[in-house]
Amino acid sequence: MSGHSKWHSIKHKKAATDAKRGKLFAKLIRSIEVAARDGGGDPDANPTLATAVQKAKDSSMPNDTIQRAIKRGTGGIDGTAYEEISYEGYAPGGVALFVEVLTDNRNRAAADVRSTFTRHGGSLGEPGSVAWKFEKKGVIIVPAGDEDAILEVALEAGAEDVITEDSGFEIRTSASDLGSVRAALGEAGVDFDSAEVTMIPQTTTPVDAGTAPRVLRLVESLEDLDDVQNVYADFDIPEEVLDSLSV
Repeated sequence: MSGHSKWHSIKHKKAATDAKRGKLFAKLIRSIEVAARDGGGDPDANPTLATAVQKAKDSSMPNDTIQRAIKRGTGGIDGTAYEEISYEGYAPGGVALFVEVLTDNRNRAAADVRSTFTRHGGSLGEPGSVAWKFEKKGVIIVPAGDEDAILEVALEAGAEDVITEDSGFEIRTSASDLGSVRAALGEAGVDFDSAEVTMIPQTTTPVDAGTAPRVLRLVESLEDLDDVQNVYADFDIPEEVLDSLSV
């Protein structure tokens, strides 16, 4: 498994811990509200909302909490007005970072992101400086299973690629096809660890054992900010280094 692919699995396990602390729920609720605000409250007619709702369900969020978030987004219940902002920059070692933010206070978010980059040896870039390095895709992580069956179901459902790894499979789809491919896997009885729309680096930046801890500290510190929804990076850290750092 490549260092970047393995990071998906590590983040999925970390999300389970975050959910217990309530931090993940707050971010998921915020994403549901914004998706409902921008595209309407019907998940069947709003793919972005459908993905946000499914991600919340995957994290065991109660349905009434999800429905309240949708109502706040559509104006059925008074809620906070959130603004979508992205920040771009570099971590130590020249690793490109793309940060997605949902905030009710642009100045606070900008100050928090900037100070976090600075504190961990990174640097903020201009808009567009690294966005071109990433492509929005659906990614489904499937543990080990029948390779032929998984390939057949995924590709027939519209998946763009199925990457075979030592510990399973990474299925990639267009962002709009994630839901249909996920549904097809479910109907076929194929278990998966996670399914989400993410930003995939078109190329990766090799990171050695000495630089890796600094890169991951910056990424995790950004993810811990309340206003930050997602952090995408183009690093490729050797698997054995990731294993030693995630124990």
